Amino acid sequence: MIRVLLVDDQRLVRAGLRMLVEAAADLEVVGEAADGVAALRVAAEVSPDLVLMDLRMPGMDGVAATRELLGRGGPVPKVLVLTTFDDDEHLFPALAAGASGYLVKDTDPDQLLAAIRRVMEGELLFSPPLLRRLVARAVASPAEMPSPAVDLTVREVEVLELVGAGLSNGEIAERLHLGVTTVKKHLAHLMDKTGADNRVRLAVFAVRRAR
Repeated sequence: MIRVLLVDDQRLVRAGLRMLVEAAADLEVVGEAADGVAALRVAAEVSPDLVLMDLRMPGMDGVAATRELLGRGGPVPKVLVLTTFDDDEHLFPALAAGASGYLVKDTDPDQLLAAIRRVMEGELLFSPPLLRRLVARAVASPAEMPSPAVDLTVREVEVLELVGAGLSNGEIAERLHLGVTTVKKHLAHLMDKTGADNRVRLAVFAVRRAR
């Protein structure tokens, strides 16, 4: 079971999220909090695997709470931001604080549940428009990016292009008629060959290579 902590200052939002999460057989809600201070306290009490974190809250906001939560010693949960704000002013501070993903609240419910699972599998997760913005910003900066000159197999190129388009492992598997485990192996090989240490950097690599 994936243990989830819900953090949002709106009780109605938390109630809706609780119903959604607990309807999934592999997820359970282990706590709720209405602000960042409460989130830190509850997280210490219940040790969640993942925190579904709002950003704009009274008192300590979601960015500060994420930074403090992930800065603690010992095992720390993943943080998946779920907010109404899709602008860079909120996105980049959340990522700098250590969030593993960033979704807006109009995300489809099934996509949100899938996002929780993907983040727990180690993916950096963003809605497609946000991923495109991240990639565009990174492509414009030459710093610390892998060279596009690498030797890839035909299948690796296919997988890479779909990563660049923002598809999930499951979507790539379906598109290429592969198993998800096979897709993960291709991604591991791609990261090893390109030097990209996460999915966003691999997507940047894909965009640069296509140019």
